[in-house]
Amino acid sequence: MKKALAILTVLIVSSLGTKVLAQAGVCGQFHKKYCILEGSKDDEREFMYNSQSKSGLFAQGTISKLRAVVYKGMDYRMSVCCETAGSAVNFKIFDAKTGEELFDNTKNDNTQQFEFQSAGTRQLLIEVMIPAGEASSAKGKPVDAACVGLLIEHKISDRVGFSKY
Repeated sequence: MKKALAILTVLIVSSLGTKVLAQAGVCGQFHKKYCILEGSKDDEREFMYNSQSKSGLFAQGTISKLRAVVYKGMDYRMSVCCETAGSAVNFKIFDAKTGEELFDNTKNDNTQQFEFQSAGTRQLLIEVMIPAGEASSAKGKPVDAACVGLLIEHKISDRVGFSKY
């Protein structure tokens, strides 16, 4: 009986592990590979990877929301990227508590990157969307869904003014 229970447990755990890997395998760590700007070199990058970064499979026209916490005294850089050719990703950042819109990339030349300093510790709501339309892969084939990455990076803010004594 104990052997049968042990075998059953192993089978269940292995099948769950396969499902988790299969879900992560579609877009996996897309943001780590593709959301880094081409012009930046590793030795020049002061920002560090933030574990709140995400990747996901998006259908055209769908909106996805993500909560992230930012801390006082930190600088942040958020970058979005998409695997389809010619697709710009729209994203907005809201204060999760008040609902105030803090940033909208469609009002800022559709930039795919935003840098800011947090004045206080707070929760943000990040809304990401691929606009509906004719998106195509690098091979020119039309696609209905694509991997999208949101890379969040952070660093300690530089001190300004004279040091305290």
